[in-house]
This record gives sequence, structure tokens and C-alpha cells, in this order.
Amino acid sequence: QVQLVETGGGLVQPGGSLRLSCAASGSFSSIFAMGWFRQAPGKQHEMVASIALRDGTEYYRDSVKGRFTISRDNAKNTVYLQMNSLKPEDTAVYYCNTIDLTRRYPWGQGTQVTVSS
Repeated sequence: QVQLVETGGGLVQPGGSLRLSCAASGSFSSIFAMGWFRQAPGKQHEMVASIALRDGTEYYRDSVKGRFTISRDNAKNTVYLQMNSLKPEDTAVYYCNTIDLTRRYPWGQGTQVTVSS
């Protein structure tokens, strides 16, 4: 079964940047789209961005538009999230997975992003 490994998180000051990576142990070829999700303490799990793996169509939730950029490398079965102008409210554990609820992979451990001065 495909396993997902998220990396690239860390502690950054407000206004800083991070680039997250999500590597899958198997092929994305049968997947329509991948998304980045986040879970902050006391808040609902939410999807922040997604990308269609064939044509690259992107989606962003309003709170990250203009600051986050999602991309993919299908040959490497990897999805990225470039996060710029980070804010304290972006602090969360970030995960990747398919956006299709019926085709979800097991969730990875995620990567912690902490935005604090």
C-alpha cells in the first residue's frame, strides 16, 4: 500500500518561508488530485491546497491564496507546498493525501510547521 512521507516543516518567524515535500512510496498514476491538509490544535482538519496531477489545476483556500503554491513532480511521485509570508495562524501539522475521500491513503505522520517570533 502507498505510504506518504511529509517533510520540510520547522520553526520559522512570521513572514518567513518553508517548502514542504510529500513523497509517496508508490505511483500517483491512478490518482486524480493530491492535496495538502493541516491540523492545528483545537481546530478542524482542513485542506489548504490541491493539485490535479494530470493538468496541474490548482486550488487554494482563501486564507493561503497568494502566499502558498502547490506543485507536483509526477515522475518522482512527489507533491510540494511552497509557503511564503507565513503567519502564526499557519501553525499546524501539515499532511498530504488524495482529495478523493474514497481513495485516501493511510495518513502519514505529517510535518510540524510553527510560525512564531
